[in-house]
Amino acid sequence: MNSDRPQDRPPVDKFGLIHRLAVDAAGGEEPQEVYRRGLRLSADLVGLAAAALVVWNRDHVLTLNVSHARSEDYRRRLDALERELFDRLRQTQQLASAYMSFEGDPPVHAFTLPLRYAGRTYGAVIGLQEGPRTIVSEEALLETLAAVLALTWVAGSQNREEADLRSALTKERKSAVIETAVTVNHEVNNPLTAILGNVQLLLLKRDDLDDELKAKLRTIEQSALKIKDVTQKLMRLTSPRSIDYSDGTKMIDLNDGGEEA
Repeated sequence: MNSDRPQDRPPVDKFGLIHRLAVDAAGGEEPQEVYRRGLRLSADLVGLAAAALVVWNRDHVLTLNVSHARSEDYRRRLDALERELFDRLRQTQQLASAYMSFEGDPPVHAFTLPLRYAGRTYGAVIGLQEGPRTIVSEEALLETLAAVLALTWVAGSQNREEADLRSALTKERKSAVIETAVTVNHEVNNPLTAILGNVQLLLLKRDDLDDELKAKLRTIEQSALKIKDVTQKLMRLTSPRSIDYSDGTKMIDLNDGGEEA
């Protein structure tokens, strides 16, 4: 027995389908997995030969196409309907939703419903059905499915935007630290080299110097070497992070574990 046939699969109730998708989406499951499951369960329940979720950006360029179909032939047929009919009508006639039937043996029924949230349309759920049964009778379920998938997409988009923003801020921060480090190395190391060179030359003549002066020169030398060490640490930072300094002021942690040679 072929377990891929719709009649051989366990029945799925309408409430259970929406409940499962909503729980999975709220639980943080990968959005594309929620889409695939929703399309598959809906296809089983409504008797769809193929179903797909298409998402586009603000310029109406396709960015995502997740589909479920009984066969590649059905998948191609649905893709053709989307390209040649639904998407053209969206762009030329501002099509939002539609249910339509086509004569044939067997007859074919198709639908498109928008993925809409807060007045903005992000994409659409589309489907294809063959036979005498009509998907118009499942309008409430399909519209609810589209609403749940729209919420899933919006939530995932917000997470992606937040992650992109964090990444951009991290890159901007790292770039600022590198620019500062290069500036410090250029502006500080040149005079610092002159100071170190002169101090070390004087120490070579320590026989002519009294102990107090030699001690002061060594203090200058050690301080200059510390400054040089700080500039080198700045240049080696790969993941700059801040630590508390005082009174709410922050400072870069030069001993960060992200430092590399």
